[in-house]
Amino acid sequence: MRDRALLPAAGQFYKANLHCHTVLSDGRWTKEQVKAEYQKRGYSIVAFTDHRHYGWHPELMDDTFIPIAAYEADLNGPFPPSGSFQWVKTYHLNFYDTDPAARGGFTAVQPPQQYGDLEALNGFIARMNAGGFLCCYNHPYWSLQNYNDYAGLKGAFAMEIYNHGCELDGLYGYAPQAYDEMLRAGQKLFCVATDDNHDTYAPGDPRCDSFGGFTMFKLEKLTYASVIEALKKGDFYASTGPELQELYIRDGALCVRCSPVEKIYVVTSGRRCLMKLAAPGETLTEAVFPLNGDEGYVRVDCRDGQGRHAYSNAYWLDE
Repeated sequence: MRDRALLPAAGQFYKANLHCHTVLSDGRWTKEQVKAEYQKRGYSIVAFTDHRHYGWHPELMDDTFIPIAAYEADLNGPFPPSGSFQWVKTYHLNFYDTDPAARGGFTAVQPPQQYGDLEALNGFIARMNAGGFLCCYNHPYWSLQNYNDYAGLKGAFAMEIYNHGCELDGLYGYAPQAYDEMLRAGQKLFCVATDDNHDTYAPGDPRCDSFGGFTMFKLEKLTYASVIEALKKGDFYASTGPELQELYIRDGALCVRCSPVEKIYVVTSGRRCLMKLAAPGETLTEAVFPLNGDEGYVRVDCRDGQGRHAYSNAYWLDE
């Protein structure tokens, strides 16, 4: 178990929403409105993931804002005789373009196979990866999926550990158990928190699905290429509120520094869960957890007094 920084020591943090819908699919805001509203609240990065519509909007890019070219694909199971989507299992996958400027245009493509043919779906993801896209597996609980649907999924670089729109829709937003199940099935992938915003309700309305789940990138400079490199390397964490400021392994211990929270947990690949809890009425901003070296992976979950989380990626101790 070597000493290493799990979040980069150098650079600064930039706030991102990696799942966003506009009027180009079923959202209510234009891409310009999205940029304006998110920048008002400190965001520097938005991935435009309209349903079945590839969105590359370079006119929005400047020194303070990076639009990620992307789209959301879906693969639905069979519909019941009633035709209601309420009972339909589905895969939703975000595909982020690693180099849209070099692509010369792209039209969103859908998985061509039937639901349940996981080998064919994995093949589709592999082809998209080979074509320069990163795949994120979205909102497993909203999708009515279970271990059998995602344990064998291959080729995703990340999954949504939190989806704000789904949480507001029906308490389907949090998915840490699905993340651990995927990790324990042998998948080495990261986790993100997103909005999946459609903006039916205006900011300030408790039903507004923007600004609730975000991903914080640690970058030395804000460019499209640096964001993509950070996605590939996992130089980010997911949050619904708290900040992860430092995360590193030194002298056989995991060291955490964060904004004030009530609880800091370290989840592992087994039953062992490390924790530090604040006394009633107090908060924590740091913790040191000695490691045995047999934890498999470790991931940090910081929870504040409002029940909000900051989730680190999972880090495998044998790497």
